[in-house]
Amino acid sequence: MQKECECIMFGKLKNLFSQPGITIASPVSGTVVPLAEVPDPTFAQGILGPGAAVQPSEGRIVAPANGTVDMMFDTGHAVSMTTSEGAELLIHVGIDTVSLKGQHYTAKCKSGDTVRKGDTLIEFDIDAIRKAGYEVVTPVIVCNPDAFASVKTEDAGSVQAGDDLLTLEKK
Repeated sequence: MQKECECIMFGKLKNLFSQPGITIASPVSGTVVPLAEVPDPTFAQGILGPGAAVQPSEGRIVAPANGTVDMMFDTGHAVSMTTSEGAELLIHVGIDTVSLKGQHYTAKCKSGDTVRKGDTLIEFDIDAIRKAGYEVVTPVIVCNPDAFASVKTEDAGSVQAGDDLLTLEKK
């Protein structure tokens, strides 16, 4: 019994001191695209920060982690948030879609809202956006990468909303 208790106690201490990193989930179902392949130099060159993109298969963006909405853009095409672990994220639905002036987007939250992982943030009409001549690839950017030792992107391929997309290693 004492040995069993010591093992449990050691396991808990080991978990307490191991820092596996912060996981950021995919905010949308679809196919992971390397940021360098996004057809916009601001995103592709990492000017706004590192991250990944998803070619969406459905028109719904969900919170990729628990946190607070910093800014829901008036046009509904993008949202920024700070996770409860301090990661500042930008989720931008499409390329140059600000030009749509909110058409085909519905914001489901507002600036200042506290959100839980999986809460719906934005709904959008993929087909209508494409018919209007815009790409719907959705970059997910870490805007404060200096706060982390590294930002790692999960492997490309199919992803469901809520699956791991990025891992941020703490300094």
